[in-house]
Amino acid sequence: MLKNTKNRLSRTLTNRHKIAIAGVGTLGAAALALSAVPGNAQTTTAEAPTAKVAYSNEQIKDVKGNVTDQLASASVKAEEIAAKKAQEAAAKKKAADAAAKKKAADAAAKKKAAAEAAKKKAEAARKAKEAASRSAKRVQVKQVAAKTYANNLDGWIREALDIMKKHDIPGTYNGLHKNIIRESSGNPNAINNWDINAQNGVPSIGLLQVIKPTFDAYHVPGTAWSQYDPVANLTAAANYAADRYGSIDNVNSAY
Repeated sequence: MLKNTKNRLSRTLTNRHKIAIAGVGTLGAAALALSAVPGNAQTTTAEAPTAKVAYSNEQIKDVKGNVTDQLASASVKAEEIAAKKAQEAAAKKKAADAAAKKKAADAAAKKKAAAEAAKKKAEAARKAKEAASRSAKRVQVKQVAAKTYANNLDGWIREALDIMKKHDIPGTYNGLHKNIIRESSGNPNAINNWDINAQNGVPSIGLLQVIKPTFDAYHVPGTAWSQYDPVANLTAAANYAADRYGSIDNVNSAY
């Protein structure tokens, strides 16, 4: 029965009790050591008084609290370091993403610019080709539509009128025709060898009886350099009449 009681007492001892017992044991050992000093030894202490040692749960709680606080502080610091590293990594990633985005944007802009330049070049080439084609077509049309004139009085007058129009020389078909009939009867080789001009060595020649100095002075570019050429004779005479009388239509006699 005593054995069982001892076991129960042992089990009921807590850590706190064990610490208190150890403290009492230590103090007891100290008291025994002091009482073992020989009687002839001089000492001022005859007996070590037994002091009561008080142990409090508050001291243990303080130690535990300090440790907990240190651990918590270390944990906070570790979290702060981890957060800082995470922020730095995020900043680096953001900068890298921005750089990659800018690089991609620059590449896209260059590609777009190159495409636009190529498009403009192709458009310019197309327009040049079309212009050349139109020019070639105009030449073909002009060649095909080249106007022809009959080799007679009617044809000579009509050709002369077209040239006069090109050079802004006034005159009409009737104005030329009436003067031709009066001056040469329509003969391009007609020549006057008896009037004052002939006596001066410059006879009147051609459809409108033009003397050499007048023909040379009023010759129209693009026509032959001959008084006997019907078209050259008519245009030179009409040019002279326009300068002298306003138009060949205003000439109704020798001029």
